[in-house]
Amino acid sequence: MARLPRLNLPDIPQHIVQTGHNNLPCFFDDEDYEFYLQSLKTAAEQYRVDIHAYVLLPNMVQFIATPRIEQGISSMMQSLGRRYVQYVNHRYRRSGTLWGGRYKSSLIDSEAYLLTCYRYVELKPMYLGLANEPGEYPWSSFNFHTTLETSELIKDHRLYTELGKNTRERVQAYRKLFRYAFDSRLLTYIAETVKLGQVLGGDSFKDRIERIANQRVRPLKRGRPRKQDEQPTKTGENKTSTV
Repeated sequence: MARLPRLNLPDIPQHIVQTGHNNLPCFFDDEDYEFYLQSLKTAAEQYRVDIHAYVLLPNMVQFIATPRIEQGISSMMQSLGRRYVQYVNHRYRRSGTLWGGRYKSSLIDSEAYLLTCYRYVELKPMYLGLANEPGEYPWSSFNFHTTLETSELIKDHRLYTELGKNTRERVQAYRKLFRYAFDSRLLTYIAETVKLGQVLGGDSFKDRIERIANQRVRPLKRGRPRKQDEQPTKTGENKTSTV
């Protein structure tokens, strides 16, 4: 199925994924992860993007983020990618590509899926066998959201801040969301949605996005279009008639 045109709409959260070329590693030690996070902070501030949740994996990065200006995320990702590739090529005396093409993204219906996407991103290390518990993995936003740890990078969405009156209440409420295992079908749905660049949400949300963007966000139905002069055959009626 072909990918739909990428949408970058202000104030609509996105799930963003970028993978290493041929799924090869793009981080090689702690210093690389730290440099990437600092570069992400710089680019996010420059292009006015709020980073809500993230995970850096050996061969992949994933964010939940909201742009505050048009083309904010695409500009941020271009600047971030260029800066990090230059750093890696210089440090490791290499050349050539590092990322496997352009990043992938999907718009998120925040009321229905935003905090689910937070958890989807922050649980990735555990699902991939990189940690026994998500809090053991140092390169994600999990500990910021579930402890009193601070972060200069994260700017949380309204839905997270509404979990409680203060940080302690929000942390406790958010931790409770992890008591329930993800349905495997939901995991697949989120993964396929961002892979294909589709909108993560229901029909009313998709209707809203189509009005804002003035373009289709639903994939076309498969099958041969009916010709204009074709008519459906009624039950019990011959397909050909005798004159």
